[in-house]
Amino acid sequence: MRSIWKGAISFGLVNVPIKLYSATESHDVSLHQVHNKDGGRIRYQRRCEVCEKVVAYEDIDKAYDDGSKTVVLTDDDFKSLPAEYTREIEVLEFVPDDQIDPIRYDRSYFLEPEDKALKPYVLLRKALEDSDRTAIVTFALRQKTRLAALRVRDGVLILQTMLWDDEVREADFPILDETVRISAKERDMAAQLVDSLAADFQSSDFKDDYQEQLRTLVEAKLEKGDAIDTEATFGERPEDDEGGEVVDLMEALKRSVERKKETKKTAAKKTTAKKSTTARKKTAKGA
Repeated sequence: MRSIWKGAISFGLVNVPIKLYSATESHDVSLHQVHNKDGGRIRYQRRCEVCEKVVAYEDIDKAYDDGSKTVVLTDDDFKSLPAEYTREIEVLEFVPDDQIDPIRYDRSYFLEPEDKALKPYVLLRKALEDSDRTAIVTFALRQKTRLAALRVRDGVLILQTMLWDDEVREADFPILDETVRISAKERDMAAQLVDSLAADFQSSDFKDDYQEQLRTLVEAKLEKGDAIDTEATFGERPEDDEGGEVVDLMEALKRSVERKKETKKTAAKKTTAKKSTTARKKTAKGA
């Protein structure tokens, strides 16, 4: 990994020089646009509306338009802002881990200590682990002041940028104010469904089906050319229903629970059969 920012964590009189790395990356298949008639690559140009010339990136400034006037902001203007100049991640407070609503989290970054900063880095890490608290910090990155949470993940300090108050919308759905009557049987059946699907979360159990299918399609086109039979590649696609079917809630819950029970029985039979096969192989090998 390559660091994208350098600075220092500041809490009290302790200063921890760090390097910042992106903690996530996209696994999406990279695609670009082409002309559908001849396959030519489509490229976008930065063209000035006044002189109609293509403008190089280094000759572009940013501007704010209030509807009647435009204010141009240059790189020097941005560099003059005090918040942009600082390289400090300032710890403002330590809050209980469960007080941060996950909806506020935005981007995640790993923090690596500089060579001479290992001891204060470990000290801060242990302080967070021992207190079960998260550090709320502010810092400047890419011409923006960021609010962030500093916490520990697998022995590494991780910085998660957070949305400001005015960036989180309030949900306003009048339909939820209506009174709905839920029977005891419906609640019990829903509880059974939840119980039948209860499990410990293992992220490796889930996969991005769309991206896998997209890669399969791309590989098939590379091998066979553009004329690909989609049904031959993925199988026949079911027809879309014209709108959703209204079904009885209790009946739907019952069928869901029964389907899950059958799935578990099938899985158990396969596991038992696999164990029996393995045992027979071991017996035969020992004989």
